[in-house]
Amino acid sequence: MDDTSVTGYDIIGDVHGHVVPLRVLLASMGYLLRDGVWSHPTRRAVFVGDLVDRGAHQVEVVELVRAMVEAGTAQIVMGNHEYNAVAWATRDPDTPGAFLRGHNERHRRQHQTFLDQVGENSPLHDEFVDWFRTLPLWVELSLGDARLRVVHACWHPDSMAALSAVLTPDRTLTPEGWVASSRKHSAEYDAIEVLLKGPEVSLAEGLSYVDKDGTVRTKARVKWWVPSADTLRAGTKLPDGSKGADGQPMQELPEVPFHHTVKCPDDVPVVVGHYWEQVPAIPWSNTVACVDYSVARSGPLVAYRWSGEATLDRDNYAYAAGVPTEDIPGQGFGDDIE
Repeated sequence: MDDTSVTGYDIIGDVHGHVVPLRVLLASMGYLLRDGVWSHPTRRAVFVGDLVDRGAHQVEVVELVRAMVEAGTAQIVMGNHEYNAVAWATRDPDTPGAFLRGHNERHRRQHQTFLDQVGENSPLHDEFVDWFRTLPLWVELSLGDARLRVVHACWHPDSMAALSAVLTPDRTLTPEGWVASSRKHSAEYDAIEVLLKGPEVSLAEGLSYVDKDGTVRTKARVKWWVPSADTLRAGTKLPDGSKGADGQPMQELPEVPFHHTVKCPDDVPVVVGHYWEQVPAIPWSNTVACVDYSVARSGPLVAYRWSGEATLDRDNYAYAAGVPTEDIPGQGFGDDIE
């Protein structure tokens, strides 16, 4: 998008149904509410996805953001939770009675707060899911010659190319794309996993950890923004709060050799969400920044305010801190797509 009237973009982190911090953050950045739509005279908001699940005001969040997108005062990319919501509600054309995302106990637990608030199978549920289908998987922004990329979890050209045959010109999934990307271990499935969850790597033999939800994991997220990492310890990121098999806080991973192929081009800055970071907000590198600072666990809602800089700067973060986050403990904290 290249609009000469726009002087900057405010990339807003995962909201997860927390409308009060969102309103506070928008107001703190100079956005005003006029005729039911938040807008800024010279800047535009960009949401990294994950509007739903967890928080107490998911309907209000979707309505607020959709109004901005439809009015042209914001853009949005799809998060893994919007993907999950569509797959949950979409019947599998190859298996009568089944859905693209299985209706098992774990998946329902992860999605239950949204279903309760929107009314499962209600007209509003259908309306929201239909809108989620229209969300692009990534966007590229520009201010003059300056460029910025936004994706939910990982900017990976190879994964984007793997989806090219099942994307519309607006980078939304076609009906065929929804089916193909829901088939485990297909090229499309693997590509969605990387873009919306981030790449993972198997840990050393016999090594596992228990994540914050009590699930035993044998894979860790790859620090794709650190191309020079050559050990498991330096190149992977365990979720905060992970524990070892003994129930104690997880120690550092071993310094075993490590190599990964999912690396981000460093010629254009990238902003992502998804990773449940902790303050203070600091860019991961000169060209990669995360804006998910755990609003669903009492962290602040965060935005990165980009005005054309080629090197991302910690001073360009904005926070909505000290406001209620309306947590619903124990509900829907899984980040997996499967």
